Order: sequence, then C-alpha cells, then structure tokens
Amino acid sequence: MTRSIHTNGDIKKEGYLYHSYGDQKYLRHVVASVSTLRRYDSHRPVTLAADTNQLDQLRETGLDKLFDQLVPLPENHQSITGFKHNLHHYAPYSRTLFLDSDIIWCKSPDSLWASFSPYPFTITGLEVSDNFFGSSKHIGVVFDIFLQRRKRTLKRFGLTHLSRVQSGMIYAADTKLTRQVCERAAELYRHKKETHFHSRLRETGRSEESCEWSMAMAMAQYNLSVYPWFQGDYSPQLDFIDSYTTFDESFKKVRCLYYGNPFVYSFRGLKQKWLRVILIRLFGLLPGKGDYRLVTPYTLHFGWIHQKKTFYQFADREWERLKRRREPERAEMSLRE
Repeated sequence: MTRSIHTNGDIKKEGYLYHSYGDQKYLRHVVASVSTLRRYDSHRPVTLAADTNQLDQLRETGLDKLFDQLVPLPENHQSITGFKHNLHHYAPYSRTLFLDSDIIWCKSPDSLWASFSPYPFTITGLEVSDNFFGSSKHIGVVFDIFLQRRKRTLKRFGLTHLSRVQSGMIYAADTKLTRQVCERAAELYRHKKETHFHSRLRETGRSEESCEWSMAMAMAQYNLSVYPWFQGDYSPQLDFIDSYTTFDESFKKVRCLYYGNPFVYSFRGLKQKWLRVILIRLFGLLPGKGDYRLVTPYTLHFGWIHQKKTFYQFADREWERLKRRREPERAEMSLRE
C-alpha cells in the first residue's frame, strides 16, 4: 500500500508538485520549469516526486536545493496513468497544483491561484470534448462519428457529457474528492475495451498511455467542471507553436498569437504551415473568425511532439547554468568535509 506524503500533518496552504522518472532528460525538464517558476513565485513550496536514481543525481549536482521536498516515486507509479491515477498519494499541501515538466512559466501565478479557489478539484480543459479526444487522430474518426461511438460510450457508463481535459495542470483542494476521482479514473481505464477510446501508443512518438479520457470520464461522473483552457491573457497554459510565439532565448518575454474563435485557434496543431494559413484566411472571410491578439499566458506548454525541440534546448541550457552556479557551493562543502 502506498503511503501519502503528507501523513505527518504538516500541510502548507499552497504549493506545487512535479513528478519525473526514467531518462535524465525529464529531470532536466523539471529543473528548467521550476527555474522559470521561481522568477515569479519565490514563496510557495515545490515538491518533486521522482525515482531514486533521479533524486540521487539531483543531490549530486546540488540542484536538490531548488525543491522544498523530495519524495521517492515507487515503480508502479512511474508512468502517466500510474501517477495521475494516484494523485491523492502526492498532495502535500491543502491546495496542490500538479504540473507536468514540459512547461515554462511566463508570469506571476498569484491571480491563477486565486481563480482556482472555487474548485475542490479541477483539470484545465474544454467544457466539451470533440470526436478526436482519446480516439482516432486520422480518417478513422469518420467511422467513430458515423457509428456514434462517443455517444454510445457515454450512454454505456451513464454519462450525459464529456469534457476535454489537458492533464498537464491539475488542481486539488479536496483530498477525499481527489482520491475518489483518481480511483474511479483507474477503474474506468480498466474498462477501456468497453469504450471508443484508443491506445495512445498508436500515435507516432508516444511511449505511454494517456490518462486524460479516464480522468475526464471520472470528472463527469462526479459532475466536476474543468478549468477553462482558453482565457486570453488569463489562460493557464497555451501550446507553444513556433510560428505563433515570440520569445527570447531565456523565455522572459513571451507573446502568443491568440485567435478568439476556438475552432480557428485549433488550426495551430496542423504541421503544414501552408494549410494552416489557407484555412485561417478562408475562415477569416467570416466576421470575427479571423480576429486575433497577442497575449501572455501563465505558462507555455510544449505538448506537440514536433514543437518540443525548442524546450529541450532551453532545458539543457538551464541545467548547465544552474549546475555551474552550484559548483562553488559544492566545492566549499567538499573542503569542509
């Protein structure tokens, strides 16, 4: 049985929790993300749950000082579903913000925390999921629509709606409810064959299954609302798309091209720039559909596989920079020993 990490009763009010396991690059990603967080929030604590090899490496480099608490991540939780379906074991604060490592903070999160306060538990996302969510990402979606597979899944599990969640940012303030949602999501995941959802391993470049459709279904069963994904300057996270984003090397000045129409904004995911431009111009002929502005979200999310290289380069630079900054301190400690 996994023990929760807040059993000592010393629960602080608000804080962040990152997780990491496997390849060292993921530890670098966490360190880079935290370094950008600390530009704007120096007082809320940060916990890292990671495998023992990564925790040892963190201590060896002296970068463990970036975190307020380090927690060993058991092997059965070292996967997307293994961790996200067990969030209730990793909530060291009365209000915990669970974060993926592939994000960069762009401004102070104080007002973001205030906006989370009405929610007992929520995940960033859209109120209604589309037919692509958790299912076919190609022509097969036509058959899903024609055969009403999404509708049949909802009916089979007694649901009347299904939101689109993006689990890179999860907020939890009610420990009991968090446990209920996670345990229900894990149970639903075991019934995947009874749904229309597909394995994420079918997607090129993916090595792990997704937790998002199961979390979305669990939230629907408990009648929980998602935290609105798209809110202009108040968006909790926006996807990094190189042609949609202006930024400096250290990501201290970030502006994102933001289309007010969600359907037009969804074109950002198209790899072919020429197709994206044609579609935006076409829909821009309709009043208001082509309206856009430049915004700075709370975070940039590097979720698209073909857009991750920029984040990888930034994370490597930050890792080396922070290591160099710790070297004099580590040398002094060695002399004392």
